[in-house]
Amino acid sequence: MRKTYFKQLMLFSLTVYAVCPNLANANAIRVKSHVTGKTGFTKNHRLEVTGTVTDNFGNPLFGVKVSIKETGTNTSTDKNGKYKISAVEGDVLIFTLNGYLIQEVEVKQALLNVSLVENQKRQVAVPILYGEQSTVTKLQSTATVYNNDLIKVPVAGINNALSGRLAGLYTLQSNGRPGADGTSITVRGNVPLVLVNGIPRDYSSIDPEEIESVTILKDGLSAVMLGQQSSNGVVMITTRKGEVGKQRISLTAQAGLQSAVKLPKPLDAFNYATLYNEALANDGKAPRYTAADLNAWATGSDPVFHPDVDWYSTILKPNTLFSRYNLNTYGGGNSTRYFLDVDYLNQSGILKQDDNKNPYSTNTDYKRYLVRTNIDIDITPTTLLNLNLFGRIQNGNQPGGAGANSAIFTTGTTLSNFGSNNIFSQLAATPNNAYPVFNPNGSLAGSSDYQTNLWAATTQSGYFYNSTRDVSADISLRKTLDNLTKGLWVKALASFNTSVSENIIRTKQYAVFKLAGTNPDVYQKFGVDGQQVNLSTNTGQSRNLFVDFSTGLDKTYGNHSISALLKFNSQSAQTANQVPMIYNNLSGRVNYNFKEKYLAEAALSYSGLNRYEKGNRYGFFYGFGLGWNIAKEDFLKDTKWLSALKVRANYAYTGNANPGYFAYNQYYITGGTYNYGTTPTAIAGTTEGTLANPNITWEKANQYNFGIDASLFNNKLSVAADYFNNENFDLVQTRGRNSALLGIAYPPENIGINRYSGLEFDLRYSNNIGNFNYYIAPNVFSLQKIIQYQDEIDRPYPWMVRTGQREDQTFGYIAEGLFQNQAEINSSAKIQGYTPVPGDIKYKDLNNDGIINELDIQALKNNNPIWFYGVNLGFSYKGFDFSALLQGVQNRYIYVSGSTEWAFQNNGLGQAYEQNLGRWTPATAATATQPRLTIGSNPNNEATSSYWLHNGSYVRLKNVELGYTLPKLLTNKLKLASIRFFVNAVNAVTFSAYDRVDPEVYGSGYPLQRVVNAGLNVKF
Repeated sequence: MRKTYFKQLMLFSLTVYAVCPNLANANAIRVKSHVTGKTGFTKNHRLEVTGTVTDNFGNPLFGVKVSIKETGTNTSTDKNGKYKISAVEGDVLIFTLNGYLIQEVEVKQALLNVSLVENQKRQVAVPILYGEQSTVTKLQSTATVYNNDLIKVPVAGINNALSGRLAGLYTLQSNGRPGADGTSITVRGNVPLVLVNGIPRDYSSIDPEEIESVTILKDGLSAVMLGQQSSNGVVMITTRKGEVGKQRISLTAQAGLQSAVKLPKPLDAFNYATLYNEALANDGKAPRYTAADLNAWATGSDPVFHPDVDWYSTILKPNTLFSRYNLNTYGGGNSTRYFLDVDYLNQSGILKQDDNKNPYSTNTDYKRYLVRTNIDIDITPTTLLNLNLFGRIQNGNQPGGAGANSAIFTTGTTLSNFGSNNIFSQLAATPNNAYPVFNPNGSLAGSSDYQTNLWAATTQSGYFYNSTRDVSADISLRKTLDNLTKGLWVKALASFNTSVSENIIRTKQYAVFKLAGTNPDVYQKFGVDGQQVNLSTNTGQSRNLFVDFSTGLDKTYGNHSISALLKFNSQSAQTANQVPMIYNNLSGRVNYNFKEKYLAEAALSYSGLNRYEKGNRYGFFYGFGLGWNIAKEDFLKDTKWLSALKVRANYAYTGNANPGYFAYNQYYITGGTYNYGTTPTAIAGTTEGTLANPNITWEKANQYNFGIDASLFNNKLSVAADYFNNENFDLVQTRGRNSALLGIAYPPENIGINRYSGLEFDLRYSNNIGNFNYYIAPNVFSLQKIIQYQDEIDRPYPWMVRTGQREDQTFGYIAEGLFQNQAEINSSAKIQGYTPVPGDIKYKDLNNDGIINELDIQALKNNNPIWFYGVNLGFSYKGFDFSALLQGVQNRYIYVSGSTEWAFQNNGLGQAYEQNLGRWTPATAATATQPRLTIGSNPNNEATSSYWLHNGSYVRLKNVELGYTLPKLLTNKLKLASIRFFVNAVNAVTFSAYDRVDPEVYGSGYPLQRVVNAGLNVKF
């Protein structure tokens, strides 16, 4: 099996050539025209200018508007890209085509050939669920980002490329480890369903070159056809297809450096020991370190018995490599079109390795191999066959990460005590003076308290290797039935995908030694040098079968246009050895418009899931919308500055399946043990499990959306604004008012009610000044998530109630600073179970009973909406292009705690950090930013409170890119369509309200990575 697997990898890698982002800038890239012909005309001589307009690949462009800047006289190119226009020498011709950069060229010769460069397309039709719809008649709330923007970001997961680009979508990257750094996404506060080419399939780790567009469906009307999967919004990924024309090839290679955006800042050994003695004194104990000890650390004179090891720089690299290579090609004729994409990504981890000891990698490396092919075949003039194939191999690696006292890894062992998670956890908790890396004799250093040598855990404890393999195939057949009635069609689709994940575990134990005495050297040993474990486990397996049958009609009767869709689909999804989860869905949609002026849409779904009890599996879901294109009214037809103005409103009743695992059945589980017989033998008993709920059903929502779309100044400025208000009810929760007297866990029930509401604004302005093209596209949206009802326990005071609070609320004490003296303590409320001293945190007595206890806990965050925003901007000039993306959040909070925040955790064995230098002392009482120091945990100062809650608002330069495309004159000589060089970066700069930690990844996790990258794209 192993040999076969490596053969597969070798065959796969042989197909891979190149890398990632070729970037047609999202608003303008200027390409110099190719001008040839006779010269020598006198100034102002009138010419019959002719020429051909092509794209980057030399394909003729039809419908290009060619106009004289001075007079406005214009013509258009024919199907062969040719044009003819009468102009005066010195006139400036303007070449304009939707989806391409505007180009201005001065007339100097009679023959003038021009090549246009692709731009962010102003789409006439945009993706919607199961199709496309004109922007003029669309009533749904959607947002789309296209390939040209996605390929700018040097990341592994497509989710990371969406940050800040779409109003209504929020991203959070809480891990920086290669292969596990996927950004979580929400659409209007919900975790969305992901569709790839209309099929449920969560493939976030794919290359952007294979993607045509990513669209989010935000309101209920846009998703209601999904029935029991319609409440939470949708992320639709549409992959690229072939196009009629000669073969076009694009090769991209890029490589860059990764580095941690921000790391904790531990104290050196001298400051650590000084503060440690202070903490002991605060606890009324004798100092641990003498003046001689402190002097040894201050001077570095005794690295063996007084080590000062900066563990972060010892085991972490300052930077590491990122590379990606992509090759794609597309083309075809009238009968067959194809798109083929192969991609290879290699992302190295930031852990150091010991190549002298290991023939294998112990770093957190990640490699990905991808291949996609999409083929369209016209079997007959009315029959279209589509075949999409996708394959992916993901290989991830981690160090063993074990300590000298760690048990050998077995198939039942949790990963939490191994791997990079354990390394970063130990890194955050190990002080600089704990032990040296090596002893004088070269052995690994450690002690009875510190039996995990971080260098050994990183480089000498073996490794984990994970391999995940995904394969999917989609086949569809579409038949137009114009012979029956024009615009009628039918389609059948079948899709299958499977995923298998395997762990190869080769961890090993190691011993550490402590130099206990000298003359002669005496070492004390901890742990054992074990043999390497060799295990293989299947960690995940899933299969997904999807079938779909649909029919539609697109018809125009005079001023009346109608589009209808009827669809049935079924999905069978199986994970591991569970019973497959089967969705069945019958749905339909009708769109109507009169002169594209008055608009209406209605959609319906009858949807069922086998995880609910028979007789309670199916339900109806529906939505409708109305719109008015005001700009098409006669009273606005002469308004030159207004290109479009539309108001729209819709409502939908949607569902979300959250059934658990057949929760309507009563199950019996293994209970306690009982001893029987004269020689007592333990026998396991059986007990009733969680109570069954035969009435459990899907969660529901009433979703309202009101919007306005406008385009002004000849479509140079576009504006979209939405207000949404969604009531989510029958949410599955376990009731709070329950009794342990029952002796059994209460079942999940449909009892919760939450309300999500907010505003969205999406603007885009693009223009040009001569050859300088520029654009700016800001977006912003607000989100308020309020709990309207949950069955919570009775609480004696209103400030303790969870209902009415924001969904992500944190409850704790209100900190009123630090106690400054004993007099202040004596005059303040008493803290139940704790005797405070000066330097401890003082809390507010909310009920004025003179006691600080659980009755004084209240909501710590305000209930105002969170605001998310992004600004995408750029320009191009004569082959140079620049783009930048700013992304940020306002009214967000972060709560800091644990081993990277509080000093001397783990009973005094933990690390201390720079912020702990700001601790309270009598001398620093007026300026202290931290409470007094203590050894181990402090129940008062580490209680959940507003003291540790900080403003998490930030703005990040998420992506920036600068590119240069070589002149067409040069690339033509090389027989190439185009050559473009680029440099870009992701997570370049961050500005945060609380800048001591990264606002997304903080604490003891794998740090967020900054990538600075350079690459080359060549088109043939």
